[in-house]
Amino acid sequence: MLRPELVRAVVECGFELPSEVQHSCIPQAMLGLDILCQAKSGTGKTAVFVLSTLHQHTCETGVSVISAIVLCHARELAHQVAKEFERFSRYLPDVKTTAVFGGVPIAEHKRALKVECPTIVVGTPGRTLQLIREKSLDASAVRIFVVDECDQQLGKLDMRHDVQAIFQSTPRDKQTMLFSATLDDTMAATCRKFLHAPNEVRIDDAKLTLHGLQQHYVQLAEDDKVGRLNNLLDGLEFNQVVIFVRSVRRAIELDKLLRECSFPSVAMHAALRQEERLRLYESFKRFEHRILVCTDIWGRGIDIDRVNVCVNYDMPSSADAYLHRVGRAGRFGTKGLAITFVAGTDDSAVLESVQTRFEVSITELPDHLDASTYMTA
Repeated sequence: MLRPELVRAVVECGFELPSEVQHSCIPQAMLGLDILCQAKSGTGKTAVFVLSTLHQHTCETGVSVISAIVLCHARELAHQVAKEFERFSRYLPDVKTTAVFGGVPIAEHKRALKVECPTIVVGTPGRTLQLIREKSLDASAVRIFVVDECDQQLGKLDMRHDVQAIFQSTPRDKQTMLFSATLDDTMAATCRKFLHAPNEVRIDDAKLTLHGLQQHYVQLAEDDKVGRLNNLLDGLEFNQVVIFVRSVRRAIELDKLLRECSFPSVAMHAALRQEERLRLYESFKRFEHRILVCTDIWGRGIDIDRVNVCVNYDMPSSADAYLHRVGRAGRFGTKGLAITFVAGTDDSAVLESVQTRFEVSITELPDHLDASTYMTA
């Protein structure tokens, strides 16, 4: 049973029943067991490590040391996860969470670590390792080590080296938890090298599709994409829509074209300054914008409750990337709609690989869609 302070926070946040992954993982995580978890997007994986980490912290003495490090592959995800720790620790006054990531002067993070004395640090691998090497982040008392979107972090060699170095700077006797929506056998074997007798919760690839999500494609020429997107935005009902493109340049250009067509879009991409990226994230989450054009910087983990339509303006590079993108809509069992533009044989091959791997039928977009089938009442 979670600590009463956590139960109170969970209830006040509007949660009633745990999801399948939470039911399977949280009791084991609370006991301090290592966890390797694969569960589809939008099912509440973040709450597993947030709640179990906070539960175990409340059992300690309250000494102001860093007891947990959570690594995220993207700055916005680190910011989001830190906010989740703050949200659920509202009745645990001795818990302090600090987020650290690139794009912010490192002096600010050094000051926060010294003055605020956090008990939980959420960060990207590069900045976290830099702070450890410069003796500003003391990892000697860490008891919980979490890697979110672990296939993304461990699949990239430079990021994996950073994760390994951070891992080695922490005590050997600690709990390690790794999470992702997609995890093939090769990556699972890599993950196990960080774990001791882990409790594994994995969902077969065939079950990874999002049950509340309608998925369709549109076959068209590259030059017809802008016109077709305009027609979709005019004709569809949506709360918020995320439009994925393949590059920073494409994001900037499409956002400009949409604005010229009187669609009040905003663009999120890696070329923006970090303060602007976080400002856009927060304003989009507050429902101040309804249309977001972005690169794959938002393709993993980012959770915005009102997003119910996802458009792959450019085809993602792989089946895994497709799943992570469309997982931004229809999260936690709600309804949603994903539309993918297919322009050429390469796009068709990726679409076929998605259908084969996940055993899902992605049909051609019909002329008319009943809004009740993808809009939650």
